[in-house]
Amino acid sequence: MSTVVVIDYGTSNLRSVAKALVFVAGNKHKIIISDQTEQIRSADRVVFPGQGAIGQCMQSLKEKNLDELIKESIRTKPFLGICLGLQSLMDESDEDGGTKGLGIIPGRVLRFKNNIKDENGDTCKIPHMGWNQVNQSKPHTLWKDIDDGARFYFVHSYYVEPTNESDIAATTDYAVNFTSVSAHDNIFATQFHPEKSQKAGLTLLKNFLVWKI
Repeated sequence: MSTVVVIDYGTSNLRSVAKALVFVAGNKHKIIISDQTEQIRSADRVVFPGQGAIGQCMQSLKEKNLDELIKESIRTKPFLGICLGLQSLMDESDEDGGTKGLGIIPGRVLRFKNNIKDENGDTCKIPHMGWNQVNQSKPHTLWKDIDDGARFYFVHSYYVEPTNESDIAATTDYAVNFTSVSAHDNIFATQFHPEKSQKAGLTLLKNFLVWKI
């Protein structure tokens, strides 16, 4: 039985992520929530979820000595980032007056502009909240049995802008065309919440559990 660890740094959506993973794991994978070095280091797969402000996230990671452990995990095993777990992988975020990220994927985190309008002239509310289409821009194991343009659930005011186009695995339109999934080597990180995205989200989580790098 393989072990999947959901990194605990104090975020509020750990339980829902773990519950969704348990649902798709059956008896083939053990799902644990942990901030313990040895448990994370010995896990077969790592999930880094998150929601809230990136400044608090980065501070908590450093206080728990999880920042370097995340970098180590990314080098050796399948890694799934969710929402803030994607944004924190970038070099820097505009949030909280400018916050340095983990610097794993080159790029920045930008805020949606206020009063931006969609193609119909309607003002797009910030945060971007609700269901939206995810347009796959390159093939990946985690897209198995998920239609291009499938809808996933979003809640965010900031979005990532990777430096390298090769790190973009999907985009979504919300007045601007933004990166909704970044993938690089054994990293797959989503701006949307698969644990809240019903069938498509559960399929993605199931694919993650069998992803071989």
